Formats: sequence, C-alpha cells, structure tokens
Amino acid sequence: RPARFTPPRPLDRHAEVSQRRAEGWPVYELAPRSAPPVRHLVYFHGGAYVNEIVLWHWLMLGRIAARTPARCVVPIYPLGAALGAEATVAAATAIVRELAGEVGADEVVLAGDSAGGGMALAVAQALRDEGVRPRRLVLIAPWLDVAVADPRSRALEPRDAMLGIPGLVEAGRAYAGGLPPDDPRVSPIHGELAGLPPIAAFVGTEDLLNPDSHRLREACEDAGVACELIETPGMPHAYPVFPTPEGRAAARRIVELLRD
Repeated sequence: RPARFTPPRPLDRHAEVSQRRAEGWPVYELAPRSAPPVRHLVYFHGGAYVNEIVLWHWLMLGRIAARTPARCVVPIYPLGAALGAEATVAAATAIVRELAGEVGADEVVLAGDSAGGGMALAVAQALRDEGVRPRRLVLIAPWLDVAVADPRSRALEPRDAMLGIPGLVEAGRAYAGGLPPDDPRVSPIHGELAGLPPIAAFVGTEDLLNPDSHRLREACEDAGVACELIETPGMPHAYPVFPTPEGRAAARRIVELLRD
C-alpha cells in the first residue's frame, strides 16, 4: 500500500528513525538520541483497523522516546480485511516475541490506542499463553469489543465527536475476517485476563469507548490483574495522543509508567 505511514521529518529531533521488515510488515524504530533506552516500547496505532498511523501518533512517540528514554518499535500492520484478525494478531505476536527474546520480556512494554489498544491486549493474551510476560500494558482508549455491545456506549455516542457505532461495527466486521466478533483475537475483552502484566488504561469521559475501559478494570479485578484506570473528565477519544494540556499530562504519566 502507499507509504502514507512514513514518520514525519520533525521526529528526527527526538529520535533516530530506522525501518526494517518483520513478518512482511514495515516496522519503524525510534531510538532516543538523549541516552540509551531504559525500556523497549511496542506501539500499535489506532484507526479502527482501517486507517493508517497519523502525525499525532508519531509526535507523541517521539516525545516518549526522548523523555523516557525508550526505544519505540512501531509495526505498520495491514489494514481491514487484508489479513484479518487471526493472521494479524499472530504476526504482531511474533514481532513482540522476537523483541522479548532479544532484550528480555521484562524490558518490553506493549501499548496502543483505540484499535491498537485492542491489538496490544490480544497480543499480550497470546504471549501469556506461550509463557512470555511483558513488563506492562499501556492502553489508550482501547477498543476491546468490536461489536460495541455495551449499552453505555450508545448513551455516550451523541457526545463523541470522533466515533460512531455503525462505522466501528462495520470496521470491526472487516477486521474480524472469518472469526466471530467475540473471538478474543478480535475482541480481547472476551479473553482470559489472568496472568497478564499490570495494565494502565487512559480514557476520556466523552469517548463512546469509555465503557470498554471500565469493563476491563472490572474484569481485571476479578482475574487478579492490576489495572489502573486513568479517566479524564471532558476528554474525547484517544486524548493522550494529541498535544493538548490534558494529552501532554497523560503522555508524561506514560513516561513515568515506562520508567517504573
């Protein structure tokens, strides 16, 4: 597909950018210029599984790479039904598995926003089943149920200026491929959570996906998994990605989590 995902030039101020291929995907790496990395972050971008990574993702990752400092690994996965959830999660898991073998699983943090947050959780579940446990998960407004079945989401829809339920459901159907929408590789909220590393989830109150994060915290409590919910009043979907005061504060908190 056309390289609409290329990192912007301003990123060079924060990190040394390189590209390689893994599992047939382009994978970008941001190496901090300030100091050797103290952590290795794998980030899956949002976009409802049908849209590319955007400028704001890259700029947030550049700041995180410099301030942590962290090596950021950014797989550019195929969109929509190009591979489907089964093959996409398998390839993403293989990329993280390889990194964990290189640096040690305890040095790896999985993160993502929106659809990428759902993918990060699905990958963490697959790795857990293999006995690989990353250090933690950082999820930004994660989309964990492609059916958007929680009635609280419908109540929030009129207040969400970015997302609509019909479009999300259709995008989720395309991504699912031949899998049912409640398969954990598609909607990881339906998967087993026990044995996962600590999770931090960031969400705004004006986000129709807000209920997914609450469901995750409740399910983690039942499964004995530490889950911190950082909920910011008045904020829209995926607010930590954007350079607003609230977004920058969330990014600083992400840096703290990575250093921990």
